[in-house]
Amino acid sequence: MPYTLLAASVFLALALLALLALLLVPTLEGRRWVTRATGRCALALMGMPVRVRWRGPLPAHCIVVANHSSYLDGVVLAATLPPRFGFVIKREMSRVPLAGLLLARIGSYFVERGNRAGSARDALRVMRDAASGSSLAFFPEGTFRVEPGLLRFHTGAFAAAERAGVPVVPLVIRGTRRCFHPGGLLLRPGRIEVQVLESLWPPPVHVDGAAALRDAARAAILAALGAEEDT
Repeated sequence: MPYTLLAASVFLALALLALLALLLVPTLEGRRWVTRATGRCALALMGMPVRVRWRGPLPAHCIVVANHSSYLDGVVLAATLPPRFGFVIKREMSRVPLAGLLLARIGSYFVERGNRAGSARDALRVMRDAASGSSLAFFPEGTFRVEPGLLRFHTGAFAAAERAGVPVVPLVIRGTRRCFHPGGLLLRPGRIEVQVLESLWPPPVHVDGAAALRDAARAAILAALGAEEDT
């Protein structure tokens, strides 16, 4: 418990400082740089250093998809990815105090899940921006659960990649479930790793290219995770 209180206090203090900076910094890129630096600093001070295993530089225009198993995953991606990336997040997060404002200030895309019309409208906006050159990051499972295991992937990220003609880059996040298990409230120090896998390009001709990309990305992440308890 003492560690949890200390780590949570550090995180909240840095989040408040970051929010103040995000309200003052005029450019979106600048605000994303602030968020990246704050995320890296917060995780390091909380005893959760992040190591990234790169295969090489990320494509200039791409869509990143990652497994999702903890509330820390979003912080890890924000601390890891270049500032050109926008995050696609469930709309419920826009109503969370502090987090909703912070996410809005870094240009996040809030997408509806429960309303069919709203979901379709949000999906079209995401696909349009991807086609116009925006790089996006998704958690294609949409959520996580207490039990370990990779959930089924939704198709939105892969439909956006197919429409834009850009690669999907799967990422594997390890360690966040151990540091902050979704079934509890206690934080634990530990190492976090992000592994960047090989890029997947939309197939040139396919009945359903988005589904093919989805299945290939899930298979790649599942193979990299193997039988790890951390999924």
